[in-house]
Amino acid sequence: MVERWLEPLGLLHGDTARVALVAGHAATLRGEGRAFTLARLIEAGREVGLVPVAALPKAWRPLLADLAQPLPGFAGLERREGRPLVMGILNVTPDSFSDGGRYLDHRAAVVAGHAMLEAGADLLDLGGESTRPGATPVDPAAEIARVVPVIRELAPHATISIDTRHAATMRAAIAAGARVVNDVAALRGAGALEALADSDCSVVLMHMPGLDPATMQSRADYPDVALAVQHFLAERIAACEAAGIALARICVDPGIGFGKTLAHNLALIDRLPLLHGLGCRVLMAASRKGFIGRLGREPVAERRAPGSLAVALAAAERGADMLRVHDVGETVQALRVGAAILAPPGEGA
Repeated sequence: MVERWLEPLGLLHGDTARVALVAGHAATLRGEGRAFTLARLIEAGREVGLVPVAALPKAWRPLLADLAQPLPGFAGLERREGRPLVMGILNVTPDSFSDGGRYLDHRAAVVAGHAMLEAGADLLDLGGESTRPGATPVDPAAEIARVVPVIRELAPHATISIDTRHAATMRAAIAAGARVVNDVAALRGAGALEALADSDCSVVLMHMPGLDPATMQSRADYPDVALAVQHFLAERIAACEAAGIALARICVDPGIGFGKTLAHNLALIDRLPLLHGLGCRVLMAASRKGFIGRLGREPVAERRAPGSLAVALAAAERGADMLRVHDVGETVQALRVGAAILAPPGEGA
């Protein structure tokens, strides 16, 4: 059977979406106040056409029903105020690209975690190993020693995600109270798939070429980056489901900055709706990354909040379900205003 995908284009929101749906000019996207008017047809890994939804060929129309289905919450969390979930970044590392060394002391990390929750974070993503290009690998035992004390203190108060590619760290973090595993290697590491399958934890699967963040940029070569990422993530979802990990437990991340050029990153943000066809939640993780510094002419990562907010709003408009960010309060405020603008009259009041 030939594999077919629809890429939603011409996204509409609120009243405009409702009017277009009633008139038959649009199709529902995930039942969350969004619709789309155009579709890029993809067959056997290549684009075969761009058509209005109303003129979609009969053989492709069943895909509309799949895209219309609302999705369950992720890790027990539902979208709030018409906005994506906000995942606050909490690195207990000496060498992360933006905040390395700031929260190595676990008490400082706990205080920072509570501050992010107060600012509106829906969950916290705790990392004990930097995965920036050229970062020094961390032994799982050292990683566990960094993250577990923080998880134990924060887990009673928040949904905790553990940012790791090591199975031993996954198991230790889950035992300490983590409810999400955020894996840049998409559970390709030794024992990682089994660690998730043995739990009821949710998982974020990210695209990265190869398994080593230190060499990923040398692999940034794709005929069509959006289709390559979509195909990779579809394969990883299939591997998870075969291992007994339900689709409702899975979220996907296109891997901005991980084995990507500037052009690749921009294409993946713009074509984010393609990933909705995978049938699970979609995460955008671009906060303070290097391409924002290049575009915004800001070499200092900590001063890239404005550019990061621009990406957050663009991703939200394209249907992102969750945003992984450093600047929690600023992002929540921007999303609230953006959601009010896109909402039907009266809903954003």
